[in-house]
Amino acid sequence: MQRTILIVEDEDILREIMKDYLLNAGYRVLEAADGKEALARFEEEEIQLIILDIMLPELDGWTVCRRIRKKSNVPIIMLTARVDEDDTILGFELGADDYVTKPYSPAILLARAKRLIESRYSTQENHPYEDTLLSRSVHVHIPSRTVTVCGEAISLTHTEFEILTYLMQNQGIIISREQLITKIWGYEFAGDDRTVNSHIRNLRHKLGKCATCIVTVVRAGYKFEEQI
Repeated sequence: MQRTILIVEDEDILREIMKDYLLNAGYRVLEAADGKEALARFEEEEIQLIILDIMLPELDGWTVCRRIRKKSNVPIIMLTARVDEDDTILGFELGADDYVTKPYSPAILLARAKRLIESRYSTQENHPYEDTLLSRSVHVHIPSRTVTVCGEAISLTHTEFEILTYLMQNQGIIISREQLITKIWGYEFAGDDRTVNSHIRNLRHKLGKCATCIVTVVRAGYKFEEQI
């Protein structure tokens, strides 16, 4: 199945460069030059990944990301020329899955997009673990990417889902931040511990009263372990 990627970028040259790389990699590409057009495209089309610039006319990327997250967990890569770490953390708190700072290598951006798409839409047969992950309170069905907590369904972003399943697949085992970065984002990821901390914080918030299942082990990492 051909996957569809929406590029939201107001600079025509950058948008065309990204489009060429993605088309050559076999993806179907849609384009938007401002935030309002991006939301319209999102409503009209079935999209598997969004590459979203922050500084946009009409509506900025943060607003677009926030509105999309109210309806969908489609993977989002945010682009920015800003280098403030607080901006990066804000993007993750709004539900972005990855963050790329300009100037960037189109090849690296393509690699990150491909990784997100493959991990998000990989088939059940390619998954090395069982279909369902169970604890006393948290149930995860991997093929449908659904999560229930005490019988109530919750909505996770792509990255939050990947972190939760990785921790649950290794229940009781301490997973370092470096292991999480390598597993979830890949070796080329340029983020730091604050990126991981932000996603863990968001995940705990959504787990609600079961947030204590994700245990912080000081100077070591995290583990999934239900508290008695």
